[in-house]
Amino acid sequence: MSSVIAPETIGLPRKPFVAPTKRKKWLLIQPKSNTPLMVDSGKVSMPLNLMMVATMANTHFDIDFLDERIGDTVPQDLSEYDIVAITSRTLNASRTYAIADRALAQGKKVILGGVHPTMLPEEASQHATTVIFGEIESIYDELTQDIYENTLKPVYRPEPNAGWKPLNEMPRTDFRFARSSKHARNYSERLPLLATKGCPVGCNFCCTPRIYGKTFRIRESDQMIDEIKAHQNFAGKRDVRFSFMDDNICFKPAYANELFNAMVDLGVHWNANISMNFLEKREFVELAAAAGCEMFNVGFESVDPETIKYVHKGSNRVSHYEDVVANVHKQGIAIQGYFIFGFDTDTNRSFQHTFDFIMKNRIEFPVFTIATPFPGTPWFEEVKPRLTHFDWDKYDTFHYMYEPAKMEREQFLKNFIKVQRAVYSWPGIMKRMAGRKFDWVWLVNLAMHNFTQRLTVDMLM
Repeated sequence: MSSVIAPETIGLPRKPFVAPTKRKKWLLIQPKSNTPLMVDSGKVSMPLNLMMVATMANTHFDIDFLDERIGDTVPQDLSEYDIVAITSRTLNASRTYAIADRALAQGKKVILGGVHPTMLPEEASQHATTVIFGEIESIYDELTQDIYENTLKPVYRPEPNAGWKPLNEMPRTDFRFARSSKHARNYSERLPLLATKGCPVGCNFCCTPRIYGKTFRIRESDQMIDEIKAHQNFAGKRDVRFSFMDDNICFKPAYANELFNAMVDLGVHWNANISMNFLEKREFVELAAAAGCEMFNVGFESVDPETIKYVHKGSNRVSHYEDVVANVHKQGIAIQGYFIFGFDTDTNRSFQHTFDFIMKNRIEFPVFTIATPFPGTPWFEEVKPRLTHFDWDKYDTFHYMYEPAKMEREQFLKNFIKVQRAVYSWPGIMKRMAGRKFDWVWLVNLAMHNFTQRLTVDMLM
């Protein structure tokens, strides 16, 4: 006999959840990548996203955390855990799936999150009990109840009417989960911070707009100041160094001005990602310098206006590049500049034009990447028929993916190596860094010199 659901019960909210006295146990994993290049090498940053997850999940679960990048080892026997939760980017997806499959084989519930499972949930679902779309914080309450009631769903994402959770409702991140590792010395001294989430600029090669759409969320500036001071108290000193992990910290200028004004005289030093158009404003750069900024991470992407138009990066105006660099350098702030090669608008001349721009403007830390169509982005769908492989291990922005419209493979790769060797040659370093006191930016250049001189075409295939 079929049961009848009373109409008045349809759509009623679930009863408030009270976790059992006996807590379930999570193993939270940051997997390493299999790429042999400059990824997960040297000092790596504490994984802020997983520390946020651990902080929240510790409310209802016991948490163990492992980071393969620093030398932690995932045990073969996972019997002591109820949940194995793993974050994944495209370049470590195969490693993530290997761990996940082993956990499933041992009867564990497996949660996969991060950019790659978000962009390819159907693929990730083959290796998981549950896939989290975007971020776990926004669906945490529902997920927790379902774990304890053994009613896990295949995919979790915020309901359209609920949206993403406000950042100021998230608890302050507890880094003790990372610091407890015996390999914690392999973390960078720079602590990750998050003041905002989202970047509505809409570059066609970027995953962020595909996940968060046009949303841009902020944490109140007083919360950020409290967090910074807590880190200073923990370190026992004022001069603590941070990296803002925001996609674009200045998308709302009024908020950035409020935050930076509050940071003046704190004594901290920091770097952050920022859209170029904000750096056209001299007074904004002056304020950032007063607040302790020592480096801006700037996506120049290309010195060719046609390429900027091709990737839909409306915040970049090539004709303003030199003025932007001058504004930043006048305040003693260094630039980590990102340059991408391999779009269909690029030619072999693009390498020389980029080299000339970098040397003339003395960009302290140029970063060169090969255009990489990440799954789920509009650009991936556009060039998918031309992709040479789907080996996720090589989706690290340093491997050849497809042949650009105006360049043949061999010449493209030779030029990609040549421009890096020239920029990071001893004469190139001395010219770009002339007059700068010896500091960590110099050390980065020395490391990049050693790396670029070892590059070969075979390593990029």
